Amino acid sequence: MLTDPRVSIIDERLKDIQSIIAISSGKGGVGKSLVASTLALALTKKRYKVGLFDLDFTSPSTHMILGIKDVQPKEDKGIIPPNVHGLEYMSIVYYSGDFVTPLRGTDASNVLVELLSITKWSKLDFLILDMPPGISDTTLDLLRLVKRVKFIIVTTSSVLAFETVKKLASLLKDLQKPVLGVIENMKRDKSDTIEKEAGKLGFRYLGSIPYDEKLEEAIGYLSQIEKTDAARSIAAITLGVSFGKRVLIHAPDSRR
Repeated sequence: MLTDPRVSIIDERLKDIQSIIAISSGKGGVGKSLVASTLALALTKKRYKVGLFDLDFTSPSTHMILGIKDVQPKEDKGIIPPNVHGLEYMSIVYYSGDFVTPLRGTDASNVLVELLSITKWSKLDFLILDMPPGISDTTLDLLRLVKRVKFIIVTTSSVLAFETVKKLASLLKDLQKPVLGVIENMKRDKSDTIEKEAGKLGFRYLGSIPYDEKLEEAIGYLSQIEKTDAARSIAAITLGVSFGKRVLIHAPDSRR
């Protein structure tokens, strides 16, 4: 079996990135892309060098959340992501536009390998990956191709939603991939069910994000998103554990 020559390039493309964090979920519709986008923005506000890579090929949405329009990557012995809102941004929407990309199996693997091998990130403190939901071909390939990735899992308060998390958790544990913790999104009450369930899996419960009725109206408008309770909670949860040296551990002298 011949080895894809592009695979050997991926490590070279990622070598100057100190922390690679995948934002994942057991199912769609839990706010995974919002967490990924807001986390990336919050880190740039703390003067870290950050990249955001939307790998949800079936329904990429981070460009909509951040209001990214009329920008394209540049070609220079690879693809250089544009700088948007202070972060480097890459997504399949640069090539697919508004058309559906129903990728499966070999096609999904081929696109992932291509994007990972041609994208030229600069020297970054963090690369945030917005993953497709569940255990998809993209997730399985990423685990094989990106060795240093760590995971944050997003769920809602629904026990049914958390059942799908257990499958993802089992996979990550079997492969001995580090999970930084679980974030409970769109929380409406004071129930501690998800916190207890996360503990049973051996995962740290990072905190909850309240259901925010104003969030939908803010989509696409960065200044409005940053003012929402949801965005503030995401920043508080992730950056709080970061600077407490519990999760997103990083040397302060690496900031620009």
